[in-house]
Amino acid sequence: MASSRLAFALAAAGALAWVYVFSTFAASMAETVFPKKGKPVILLFLSSFIGSLYLLLLWFLCPLLGAQMMFIVALVPLVFTGSGVYERVNSGDALEAAVDACSEALTLGLLVAAFSLIREPLGYLSLSLPGGAQGIVRIFSFENGNFLPARIVSSSAGALVLLGYGTGIYRRLNPREEP
Repeated sequence: MASSRLAFALAAAGALAWVYVFSTFAASMAETVFPKKGKPVILLFLSSFIGSLYLLLLWFLCPLLGAQMMFIVALVPLVFTGSGVYERVNSGDALEAAVDACSEALTLGLLVAAFSLIREPLGYLSLSLPGGAQGIVRIFSFENGNFLPARIVSSSAGALVLLGYGTGIYRRLNPREEP
């Protein structure tokens, strides 16, 4: 969903980085007060709170984009908790763990942004950035040519079709032996 427009992908990448870094940092600092049982639930609540702070900041900066990104930002704490990044990067040093979490979040955010750089020009015949009165600012737009088969790429099914093509190309370029 975040890769339908570049503006959404950049805001989602910011949410990923914000939640991954601050949740990892806060959880590493409070490691001694967390109980052993129920730690994933506490981590989910902590990351949800930090994600809501990002959404509040986004609403202050760009209210319409914040409203459009509410569902995507609400899913980011679930991605953080489900990915298990905190367990992988927690080394005892809070700052080092936050830097490792940031690199993982930025990798995921760059993948979403790269995917949106394919989907938006093909589907909407435009390219957008966050900001402006409507939540996004178009860098360029070709409104006169509304080519229907390319418009399908901007839908959710189009994202899955592009993902299938990408998987097929990857498997073609990197064949591996089946056991």
